[in-house]
Amino acid sequence: MKGRIIKGIGGLYYVHTGGAVYACRARGIFRKDNFKPLPGDLAEISVLDEAEKEGVIDRILERKNVLIRPAVANVDQAMVIFAMASPAPSFPLLDRFLVMMEWQGIPSVLVFNKKDLASEKAMEAVRIRYAKTGYPTVFVSALMDPDADEIRGLLRGKTTTVAGPSGAGKSSLINRLQSGVRMDTGAVSERIGRGRHTTRHTELLYVEENTWILDTPGFSSLELPVMEKEALGSCFPEICSRQDRCRFAGCSHLTEPDCAVRRALEEGALGRERYETYRLFYEELKSRRKYR
Repeated sequence: MKGRIIKGIGGLYYVHTGGAVYACRARGIFRKDNFKPLPGDLAEISVLDEAEKEGVIDRILERKNVLIRPAVANVDQAMVIFAMASPAPSFPLLDRFLVMMEWQGIPSVLVFNKKDLASEKAMEAVRIRYAKTGYPTVFVSALMDPDADEIRGLLRGKTTTVAGPSGAGKSSLINRLQSGVRMDTGAVSERIGRGRHTTRHTELLYVEENTWILDTPGFSSLELPVMEKEALGSCFPEICSRQDRCRFAGCSHLTEPDCAVRRALEEGALGRERYETYRLFYEELKSRRKYR
């Protein structure tokens, strides 16, 4: 029997087969090969007890892709959720996640929650920051909006991993999008200005036919992928689309003459804030290479 792993807790993997969910253990060969099944994996299972819906995972089918953080497999896109306020968005953290997704070839959708707590000026600044990236950008209020049709349209027909910091309202928004599982929600700590972790494990949730959401625990930091600094430009869509027009192959877009990226920056066709983030990430990768 084939199915999809929707979550793994305490050594048990819950496999959705279409008609039922089976609690399965993985065969010993997985531990021997140091291979861990992940939410989103397609699996072949043997049923041990039909009445109790228990089984064992025999094989994990070939993965389309796999992410380390969040630890999920076979995703079509990422929905990155940050709050507009309480807590305020950390754009360096957001850009790190976008780089990680680009590095693995996974499209991203940006969702900014709690628009009811933000001014129109603050939202316009965010629009401007990401206007030239090509990422779909949506502003919502999970608590105030009567529905989430705009987001549901972006998710339809795809498996989407949801990610963002604690307190951004991921669980509240997911509760709007599907009715099968009610995710716990929590308040933001006034003392530290961050959300409390309410999602403790990654879970694949059914939204509608051929549409799934992977809810994941929040995070407050994220390392850049293991890559050479020369590859960073390909992880910024607005830089990647221009770097072939630079005079020098392998242009760093920092100091070289006739750089198409810096020319676009001077002409206002490239966002200054995103470019400065690129510079910081480039230096970070340069230092990492130096000391490893």
